[in-house]
Amino acid sequence: MTTIPRSNLFYQSRLSRPMLDRAEGIYLYDTSGKRYLDGSSGAMVSNIGHSNANVLAAMKAQMDKATFGYRLHFQNEPAETLARMTAERMPEGLDRVFFVSGGSEAVESTIKLARQYALAIDEGSRWKVISRYPSYHGGTLGAVALTGYDPLTRPFSPMMREMPKVPAPLCYLDRDNLSDHDRGLKYAEMLRDEIIAQGPETVLAFIMEPVGGASTGALVAPDSYYGRIREICDEFGILLIYDEVMTGAGRTGAFVASEHWGVVPDIVALSKGFAAGYAPLGAMVAQGAIVEKVLDAGGFMHGFTYAGNPLACAAGCAVLEEMDRLGLVDNASVMGDRLKAELGALMARYPFIGDVRGKGLLLAFELVSDRETMTPLPKALNAYNRLVDLAYERGLIIYSRRTRGGLEGDHFLVCPPLIITEDQIGEIIVTLIDCLDTMAAEMDLPVNR
Repeated sequence: MTTIPRSNLFYQSRLSRPMLDRAEGIYLYDTSGKRYLDGSSGAMVSNIGHSNANVLAAMKAQMDKATFGYRLHFQNEPAETLARMTAERMPEGLDRVFFVSGGSEAVESTIKLARQYALAIDEGSRWKVISRYPSYHGGTLGAVALTGYDPLTRPFSPMMREMPKVPAPLCYLDRDNLSDHDRGLKYAEMLRDEIIAQGPETVLAFIMEPVGGASTGALVAPDSYYGRIREICDEFGILLIYDEVMTGAGRTGAFVASEHWGVVPDIVALSKGFAAGYAPLGAMVAQGAIVEKVLDAGGFMHGFTYAGNPLACAAGCAVLEEMDRLGLVDNASVMGDRLKAELGALMARYPFIGDVRGKGLLLAFELVSDRETMTPLPKALNAYNRLVDLAYERGLIIYSRRTRGGLEGDHFLVCPPLIITEDQIGEIIVTLIDCLDTMAAEMDLPVNR
């Protein structure tokens, strides 16, 4: 009998998983040879799939030249090229790029740039960044202060200055007589009310995920919400920050999700699919006028050691080239519609699926006790863990969270790599049906045969 040595690693819990051996396309393999379909792209990261030969070749070519050059000592060609490629893909005006190593760093950079811009234009009274509840913006203390997810924020509340929150546009839970259009406006006006309550002269920015991530399970607001939020920010001279760490790099069927609504934010955070897991990489992209004011006032007092790392940026360039070559933004839209329809069809069989939502290949479904009232399943069932485990046993990886601020509720993100095919969508659905049938039997949940 083989004894597994005690690991010196630790992460969030004592959860143990098999040892990864290799990965290719949308599949990963453990050291026993078992295959797993990556139905969540890791943590919504592996947008172009695993082990793309062209990306690996580009990284190898850069490794043969240089793997590190500190930004205060050298410029490097991959960083310059990636900044240009990124700006070309962003909405007009978002043309200044600041590289980081991940999503939390990108969000932290956005709020620091916003604050220094306020100082540069003699509006030093502005420091509050309003965000939404529920929401998730990262793991650094600055990003946690913006996050609205109780299990991740409460332990650290004495250590940080928590920021004001407004309700996320959870319109699918509302039971009123309003149209979707009017509901969107209702939630947008909550921001205006909060700005007034806080004192407009103290409010620096509003940060939002254009399509919700892990905290709200691919939440999409009514179309009316997005334009009205932009108008409110403009009315009070407040910066609009889009956290596109999860939605960016083609995930929703556009390079950045703001394109779906024709809204141009002032600052954007990117990461995850931006380098698609090939290297730690993220970016803040900002309006040039904001950056120039900050630089004129003495410079941006912020930075990270690995900012603009040539190897990471070479990977990022190759990832964007592969996205273009393979038409992955369009495929995310087409396959996303197909997968969303298949998930929606499961609602007829499983009355405990209360909602299917999302955009492109950022999709989720939520489980409930009662579809009419959207009452969550009993918390003690831990359905959000159990379904993930059942899927994992069957070689399908999906991603779950508690739906209602981290306290109760169960939603599951189904976000495969953007290279997915119709046949592979079929694999996901067949496996999910098996998992849902098994869980329903275990928990005495209704199934329409």
